[in-house]
Amino acid sequence: MRFRTRPALRRIALTGAALLAAAAAIPQASASATADAGARGPSGGGLSALVRYTENGVPHILAKDYADLGFGTGWAQAADQVCVLADGFLTVSGERSRWFGPDAAPDGSLSSATGNLSSDLYFKGVRESGTVEKLLATPAPAGPGKDVKELMRGWAAGYNAWLAQNRITDPACQGAGWVRPVTAVDVAARGYAVAVLGGQGRGIDGITAARPPGPATGAGARTSPPAPGGDVDPAAAAEAARQLFDTSRYDMGSNAVAFAGSATASGGGLLLGNPHYPWQGGRRFWQSQQTIPGELNVSGGSLLGTVGVNIGFNDKVAWSHTVATGTPVNLHQLSLDPADPTAYLVDGVPEKMVPRSVSVPVKGGAPVVRTQWWTRFGPVVTSLGASLPLPWSATTAYALNDPNALNLRAFDTALAMGRARSVAGIQDALRRTQGLPWVNTVAADSAGATLFTQSQIVPRITDELAARCSTPLGRATYPSAGLAVLDGSRGDCAPGSDPDAVQPGVFGPAKAPVLRDAAYVENSNDSAWLANAEHPVTGYERVWGNTGTARSLRTRGALEDVSAMAARGRLTVADLQEQQFANRVPAGDLAAADAAQACAALPGGTATASDGSAVDVSAACPVLARWDRTAEEDSRGALLFDRFWRRLTGSTAAKDLWLVPFSAADPVHTPRTLNRAAPGLGRALADTVAELGAAGIALDAPLGAHQFVVRGGKRIPVGGGTEALGVWDKVEAVWNPAGGGYTEVVHGSSHLQAVGWDGGRCPVARTLLSYSQSSNPRSPYFADQTRLFSAERWVTSRYCEKDILASPALRVVWPRERR
Repeated sequence: MRFRTRPALRRIALTGAALLAAAAAIPQASASATADAGARGPSGGGLSALVRYTENGVPHILAKDYADLGFGTGWAQAADQVCVLADGFLTVSGERSRWFGPDAAPDGSLSSATGNLSSDLYFKGVRESGTVEKLLATPAPAGPGKDVKELMRGWAAGYNAWLAQNRITDPACQGAGWVRPVTAVDVAARGYAVAVLGGQGRGIDGITAARPPGPATGAGARTSPPAPGGDVDPAAAAEAARQLFDTSRYDMGSNAVAFAGSATASGGGLLLGNPHYPWQGGRRFWQSQQTIPGELNVSGGSLLGTVGVNIGFNDKVAWSHTVATGTPVNLHQLSLDPADPTAYLVDGVPEKMVPRSVSVPVKGGAPVVRTQWWTRFGPVVTSLGASLPLPWSATTAYALNDPNALNLRAFDTALAMGRARSVAGIQDALRRTQGLPWVNTVAADSAGATLFTQSQIVPRITDELAARCSTPLGRATYPSAGLAVLDGSRGDCAPGSDPDAVQPGVFGPAKAPVLRDAAYVENSNDSAWLANAEHPVTGYERVWGNTGTARSLRTRGALEDVSAMAARGRLTVADLQEQQFANRVPAGDLAAADAAQACAALPGGTATASDGSAVDVSAACPVLARWDRTAEEDSRGALLFDRFWRRLTGSTAAKDLWLVPFSAADPVHTPRTLNRAAPGLGRALADTVAELGAAGIALDAPLGAHQFVVRGGKRIPVGGGTEALGVWDKVEAVWNPAGGGYTEVVHGSSHLQAVGWDGGRCPVARTLLSYSQSSNPRSPYFADQTRLFSAERWVTSRYCEKDILASPALRVVWPRERR
């Protein structure tokens, strides 16, 4: 829909807002009569919404009820991300192999499946078993509420209407037969996939590959040679589990900090959210504002395919999420019936596994039929990740308990948080809905209150239960990773329930780690322990995370920064913006000077590389010494230190790397002091100098010349740094020396928001979407914010009506359902 003059444009926008406000105020009986009179709006009885676009293609979606709001959201998401969305719906329908073949790989956004076939076998099984439909039919609060169901119904209708009324221009799916209409169940299925990402989603290959070791009955059963035994090496499993659940190794992470009014210039709170998510694929964020006059008015970022704002703010409160350390699953080690490896014993009574036969259509071949095996605890799984095998033997099998497989409440949580009017309201929303599967929440409000809470769904495994019921394998994995392996042969070893939990087998919200109204609360994907370094959070069970252990360099650097900011006081949103792009490298502050001195002390200025060759590293020493210890685009020496530090830390244990070991009494500042005689230091220098020389990259080259993304054939330099460096502005990039260095960002800083209040009616908010709003290279919103991200410039959020209508980029559409 186009309008010729800006005055006319604003009149339409204002008229639409007035109509929607009037509709929202109509009593229920009168609303029905008005609809019968044909006055429902321009859709002639169908769903519709007013969508007003401002700078950078951010839509402000105005609707009179939740179905219409969902409609506008689905429409607007499709306009920006139709190919990515369609690909995700193909995943949750279990039809990737049909279109792309069984051996190709999904983009990883909705599970850890390594191939299309295993992905399809799992998701087809979910759909054919009616799992999502059962959860949709579960009454609230255990199941989704009415408003969320209306949002999902409307979202599907809006997505479908966009498909029916528009031509796809994105070359990723233009003319593709796999782009097709969806249903509300498809939308819910996508939400289900996100909920189980940390649990069943991690075990898909092991679930779909599980085969009994001998003859088995049931449709689609297959046999395989008996496994040599059900035992798993506990020490190796403990390390594999630690790495599997190590939040610093995820392709999702985050920083978030909230400051209380005591630390700010206005007396209101401040919130800086910096989630680290993939830059491509179906786990991207998408920006919008959702408004139902008198009911809801929330702005922020949504994961693609979700119906509400996941990370955002309103006029009273702002919040962000960080990936939490709570272990969202546990294993049950099953003792099998000697006569039947598909039956297991509970208190001496055999119980048959339930076979789930799944048929997957395959491109260019016959359908593939496999059987999955399910128990009272969950599916049998033969591995978690690539490094934690769980063999199914004649005597032993393992079942995966994922309580988030019963949790379709994340949309309710997002909606309730959007309606909240304070930090207390955020906490109440989390308590009532209990829908967050694997994240913490950090929040601040206009009154100056702060909140950190780890209100995620985890199995109710107390330390007492783990001590009483762990198998030998569990006695290794629980301390290392919070992964309990319980004796499945004992009925008294099942996770218990809390009276305030909305579903059985999980902790209630009263047991979640929480810190209220501290001068600052911060999380960078370590446990709740140091949400505030001056007020440690303790007393929680190991399954939530650890205490008294070394923190990541990113956590340590963040705590140094934000505690100093809080002590300085008089903070504003501008201070949050500065923190986001300060690009200080904590690893550099700790080690660069010592590394430079160790380099200068090498005899003859040479070191021995991994291949045994002698490399002249003398030119690297002054570069390391002069480096400004930042990861800014113009920083000279940042790239050299980055490549060196990755090598050194990847090959050297912490006990050998630092002279001052970790101390729980000083966790922010230990370990420290680089061991200049650390094994491998010279080798790391030699390998780095040789690598950069072979690539033709100068040792003192500015970082941005060799850390960039290419959009529209042009390089866009990118600042920030990797997890090992501890940089707040985290960037994980693909190393391609032949292509010029780090040539694409895989994941890192994504939907940024800096929010505060200055006593006015509107929040003071700055946002930035690092990878931009659209995946379509033909869209004007494909790389515009990426260029802003490169330049460390922010977008002034237009939250209030006067600001939306004043936008020089204002564009209005009124999509509607055609029936």
